[in-house]
Amino acid sequence: MARPMTMAEKILAAHAGLDEVVPGQLVECDLDLVLANDVTAPIAIKKCQQIRPTVFDPQRVLLVPDHYTPNKDIAAATQAKIVRDFAKEQGITHYWEVGCVGVEHALLPEQGVIGAGDLIIGADSHTCTYGALGAFSTGVGSTDAGVGFATGKAWFKVPESILFKVEGKLAPGVTGKDVILHIIGKIGVDGALYCAMEFTGSAIAALPMDERLTISNMAIEAGGKAGLIEVDDVTRAYMDGRVERPYTEYHSDPDAQYKQVIEIDAAEIQPTVAWPHLPSNTHPVTESRHITIDQAIIGSCTNGRLEDMRQAAAVLKGRKVHPDVRCIIIPATQEVYRQSMAEGLFDIFLDANCAISAPTCGPCLGGHMGCLAKGERAIATTNRNFVGRMGHPESEVYLASPAVAAASAVLGHIGLPQDLD
Repeated sequence: MARPMTMAEKILAAHAGLDEVVPGQLVECDLDLVLANDVTAPIAIKKCQQIRPTVFDPQRVLLVPDHYTPNKDIAAATQAKIVRDFAKEQGITHYWEVGCVGVEHALLPEQGVIGAGDLIIGADSHTCTYGALGAFSTGVGSTDAGVGFATGKAWFKVPESILFKVEGKLAPGVTGKDVILHIIGKIGVDGALYCAMEFTGSAIAALPMDERLTISNMAIEAGGKAGLIEVDDVTRAYMDGRVERPYTEYHSDPDAQYKQVIEIDAAEIQPTVAWPHLPSNTHPVTESRHITIDQAIIGSCTNGRLEDMRQAAAVLKGRKVHPDVRCIIIPATQEVYRQSMAEGLFDIFLDANCAISAPTCGPCLGGHMGCLAKGERAIATTNRNFVGRMGHPESEVYLASPAVAAASAVLGHIGLPQDLD
């Protein structure tokens, strides 16, 4: 009989063809999916071509040109062309061109590419997002992704797991973004270094899928190898009729061994903002009202989904963005764009004097569509606020939920929706 195991251990064991694994063990696993974007794929493609002329499976290699697209300059266009040409040459079935593409970690779950129990590597650090669907997914470098393209395999050191039990009811206005910022603030940016973070409890179970994806997305900001949420009826309702391949549920055994169990009272979590220059530098929004802003970004793989658009629109409705603030809205996929338009959210955004962008990662990485000048401050629903992350090294980024970002855009300083009443 196999030892009691966590979700992460069970998924790795299954893909390594083993009955059980233990933390620290090195295992070679068969991969379900390997992904890369327009920044990371060119290097991965070169590595793959050094190993063999074709990818291991054209249906399981995912290419998503989302970072500098629509192309911002000649260099970006050249990178995108390398990816496009490779996708055509290899017959890659999961390649999305501009006009169909979205921000990868919002697009792939939406399109039904990801299923519970999958083992996924991606040449992007926020690949951990898919843990919200009960998959083990983690970011790797382009070289590892290229080897994955060619062989469909990767080596893993089985991580220890940390269990985060968030029990109780979240206060009104507190979102999944606030939950994960609270956790990162509590344990630090290396608090879960190379650990699988597992999120459970009644507060997590009550969250919709969009907000669960936000939580898993930012596991990497605590150093996590993966960020997993157990499959339940919410997950199944999202996946059933959407996921293109059969999925497998893995549940942690009741007596599984965790490195640490951290219990959090949901009622203690407040609307939270991370000040520069670390996601762990968290403060309640109520203690951040003195901070004026020049720009608000609502979008990204963290908070560019439909629920995020709705939350922002609920705040902006009937209001105007402060004259000293630029507010940029970036629906994360074409489907989110279309649905937002159908629900009248775009009218709200435009009436509020917001700019609306095609799906792109653009400003999150200081690429395009909203870079900051020296001395400027942005509040953003993105996931990182390192030095120079969104532009000039002497600019600042504050991380928050869509509702807080929207309220701040109207106020001209960081604040809460209720400050507008």
